Amino acid sequence: MRRVKKYTLENPSEFKDQLLYWGQQFDDIVWLDSNEYTQQYTSYDKVLAVDAFTSIKTDYDGAFDQLKEYQEQTKDWIFGYLSYDLKNDTENLVSNNLDDLHFPDLYFFQPKKLFFLKDNILEVQYLRMVDDEIEEDFNEISGLSRDVWMSSFTKNDTESPCGKVKISLRITKDVYKEKVNRMLAYIHRGDIYEANFCQEFFAKDSCIDPLQTYCHLNNISKPPFATFFRMNDQYLLSASPERYLRKEGQKIISQPIKGTAKRSEDSLDDQKMIRDLKNDPKERSENIMIVDLVRNDLSRTAIKGSVLVEELCEIYSFKQVHQMISTVISEVDETVSPVDVIKTTFPMGSMTGAPKISAMQIIEELEESKRGLYSGAVGYFTPGGDFDFNVVIRSILYNEKEKYISYTVGGAITAQSDPDKEYEECLLKAKAMREVLEGM
Repeated sequence: MRRVKKYTLENPSEFKDQLLYWGQQFDDIVWLDSNEYTQQYTSYDKVLAVDAFTSIKTDYDGAFDQLKEYQEQTKDWIFGYLSYDLKNDTENLVSNNLDDLHFPDLYFFQPKKLFFLKDNILEVQYLRMVDDEIEEDFNEISGLSRDVWMSSFTKNDTESPCGKVKISLRITKDVYKEKVNRMLAYIHRGDIYEANFCQEFFAKDSCIDPLQTYCHLNNISKPPFATFFRMNDQYLLSASPERYLRKEGQKIISQPIKGTAKRSEDSLDDQKMIRDLKNDPKERSENIMIVDLVRNDLSRTAIKGSVLVEELCEIYSFKQVHQMISTVISEVDETVSPVDVIKTTFPMGSMTGAPKISAMQIIEELEESKRGLYSGAVGYFTPGGDFDFNVVIRSILYNEKEKYISYTVGGAITAQSDPDKEYEECLLKAKAMREVLEGM
């Protein structure tokens, strides 16, 4: 079905930039970048999928069944996203909050052209209808002038017709604190143990250069699950540090994040922040509650006795923050559909709460904006039914046609939460996006 060709690259770092720039000519783009972050579960350093041959786009009603049929019929690489609001397809839930982004709830496409970069080896996979273009495309990418693609990545504001972006808050600090207190009342009453509460920051009648914005955001954060996604005039520019779910053969891997601390330029102070985060009872309780939720979700498709906690409350350091991450694994029977594994665990526990359904009901009540793709997932299925998906956080969403820019941040609310500290954590998580958009 696909012609495969491999190249040995002399300068893979430069070729990566050339490849991302070259891909901008297409209306359907998924770019995945690990930023060479050391991690146990990984297949490629960079992936580029472009030029849709077939696709599926739908709202939440029956979305997982449609995706399952598409994945089974295609039996090929497919790339795309799952929005948070697919919760309404699996449970009796609704999404009635404000939506100014207007992304479909689910979108996947079968790319004509695929590029996989690992170390200095480039693997190219083209559908047969375009496989006569492999050599021509490779030479075009390799021959791109450094001045051409570098200028696109590093335009300054005087060169851009967009200028500065002015960010507005969907809710004020006082309203945020009042809503957190209402969530704490639900917790103290025993309705939930924990819930992820989010707030949106946005700009109307504004524009950005998506590629330049993504490159700036990625350079600030260097996360392991960075994504540049384009679907015509709708963009996701993501610096996500979190994996949602990965399938390797019969093995399933989930790596929820709960627990955040800022970085310090002073090495001794930075080490202290790591120790403080690792030993913080509130942060550990947040993480452990979500680990229990993930274990329960995975057990719905797992072979009996195969659900294990591989890592509990380990600290991983990124350029902007330290994060507390756990790794939960399971084994599934080979007859289990990969889409069913996702359906029974979605949305991810780190972005919902416990108990999951009650938490999602309260989230819908208290949040002001529809989450959409934020706290959803972007990734791919392989022809053999493996998959890998991130969690869409630390991300900018952009509807170019509507001239609407949005980023959302949130945190886990537990019985020990202090509204002022939760708000400060939100601002810490929002720092990179605001810096990129406002030049702060």
